Amino acid sequence: MILRIELHYKTKKGTETVFSSDEMTAEKAHLIAEDLLKTGRAKELKFIDKYDSSMTMKELKKYLEGVKTEPHNVTVYFDGGFDIQTKKSGLGCVIYYEQNGKSLRLRRNALVTELDSNNEAEYAAIHLALLELEELGIHHLPVRFIGDSQVVINQLKGEWAVYEEEFNKWIDRIEEKLEKMGLDAEYELVSRKENKEADQLATQALKEIEIISTMEIEK
Repeated sequence: MILRIELHYKTKKGTETVFSSDEMTAEKAHLIAEDLLKTGRAKELKFIDKYDSSMTMKELKKYLEGVKTEPHNVTVYFDGGFDIQTKKSGLGCVIYYEQNGKSLRLRRNALVTELDSNNEAEYAAIHLALLELEELGIHHLPVRFIGDSQVVINQLKGEWAVYEEEFNKWIDRIEEKLEKMGLDAEYELVSRKENKEADQLATQALKEIEIISTMEIEK
């Protein structure tokens, strides 16, 4: 969950004002709020989500206790590659998440034959990631999807028009899956260098090297 802190602050002499923080994860907001409360000058704290719903410190603690055992703080890197000679596509996704106090990374790729372009492979890679998220039991959370395809990212964000029928079908399929799982998707464009893990997985899939792994990583 992404939140901002709204702080009603009071000086020693009784002057009061309200501060609002940048957005941050619920865990970070909780840590900062605890530190603010130690000053003794935070008269009131609220935590506001992107929908302007608010919760108290007590409610935030209860939420954090509840999500400890469930996957959360989810970020997905995706990439797709298309070989015009063989008409095969390689899909790759890397999912970072936290669960039971651990930071985990899931890597998955797939080789498919029914696609017709690199961009279509990019959409299919997102759908592959969604299937993995579903397997993990991830639902009703914000999820960042990060890729290096300007076309796909901007079309999913609704900033570019979509004229290709196949792309529209993939977008519909992705949005239906997101709605079913209750996921709030955010899309971010990065360079290929910053997306090298997913790119490598897609390339390995084209070479018929299957990768399915989950491991704990350092925070």
